[in-house]
Amino acid sequence: MENSLFKTEKTIGFLLILGGILLFIPYTILSVTFEYPVILRQDTGVILTKFQQGGHTLIWTWWAFAMVGLPLLPAYILLGQKLENKLYFVRWATYVGVISLVVQMVGLLRWTFVVPVLAANYLNGNEMTKEAAKIAFQVVHQYGGVTLGEHIGQLFTIVWTVLMCRAFDKLRLLPKWLIWFGYGASVIYLLAQTELFATVMPGLPVVDLAGFIGSTLWLVWLILAGFKFLKIEIK
Repeated sequence: MENSLFKTEKTIGFLLILGGILLFIPYTILSVTFEYPVILRQDTGVILTKFQQGGHTLIWTWWAFAMVGLPLLPAYILLGQKLENKLYFVRWATYVGVISLVVQMVGLLRWTFVVPVLAANYLNGNEMTKEAAKIAFQVVHQYGGVTLGEHIGQLFTIVWTVLMCRAFDKLRLLPKWLIWFGYGASVIYLLAQTELFATVMPGLPVVDLAGFIGSTLWLVWLILAGFKFLKIEIK
């Protein structure tokens, strides 16, 4: 029995590390080749033009970005199963975490199956088609990107992180410094929500780079937590 439990912790640790590292790869590629995420706040015509120039490689990169987080799904579920009988709120945290992964995946997949069509219409169509493509992109981006991926997805990720840090602290599963690392990353990540509200409330104060810094720190925390799970045993 103990050996089985130990293997579960190792599986959780491996999946957290794998998911965290894999997310870094397409994110870095997109930041270099597509100027992501800065380009998202540029003019719609600029975004669609640059996307079309990226060709099939850029489409596959976005698809990879949506899919490489899949190892986190079983990691969240296994972690929830291990701890839900010890702390009542862990089960709810697991639901929140799974939802965060799914909605972010759905949001990212718009770049694979929707934006290529709009970009082609914008570059190849007449003036009416260009304007229609721009409006359609704005609607899809505001709903699939801002609402689902960046607002619900990131907000639920933050909630999951805070709740799990609380659980790790109460059960003494991770060192204090790593728990506070998770809290700190979550606070910074939360500040990125100001940029989302600014898209519908112009003039709202925005915390620049909070999204980039917060998401990067969160991934680092996830990987470090994964390495710790390789060495512990939950009794």
